[in-house]
Amino acid sequence: MGLRSLTTQTRNTKQKDAIRGAFMAADRPLSPEEALALAKAHVDGVSLATIYRNIASLMEDGWLTAVEMPGAATRYEVAGKEHHHHFRCTVCGKVFELEGCTVQISRNVPKGFHVTGHEFFLFGSCESCS
Repeated sequence: MGLRSLTTQTRNTKQKDAIRGAFMAADRPLSPEEALALAKAHVDGVSLATIYRNIASLMEDGWLTAVEMPGAATRYEVAGKEHHHHFRCTVCGKVFELEGCTVQISRNVPKGFHVTGHEFFLFGSCESCS
C-alpha cells in the first residue's frame, strides 16, 4: 500500500469518526447539512459529498437509520434505539426525538386489520424558537 492510499484511508477514518461524533453529540436526527456543520468543527476537509458518502456507508453498516417525515427532507439518526417518535420545529426546521411511545392505535384499527408498525410526528416550535 502506497503512502497516498494510506493517507486517504486515514483521512476517511477521521472524517467518518467526526461524522459519527456529530450524530452522537447531537443526539437527535440530523440533516446532511447539520451533520456537515458539526463534523467540520472537528476535522478539516469534510464536504457535503463526504457526508452523503459516509451516511450511505453508515446506513449500510446499520449504524444510521433514515427518518422520513412528511413534507421535510430525510434526516438520519443513530440506529438501534428504542421505539420513539419525532418532533419537527416548523420555525428552525430541527428534528428532535420524543422518548417512548404513548400512541394507542389498537382501538382505532378496523376489525380484521393487523398492524405491523406506525409512525407519529409532532410539529410546532421548539424551546429555542418559542
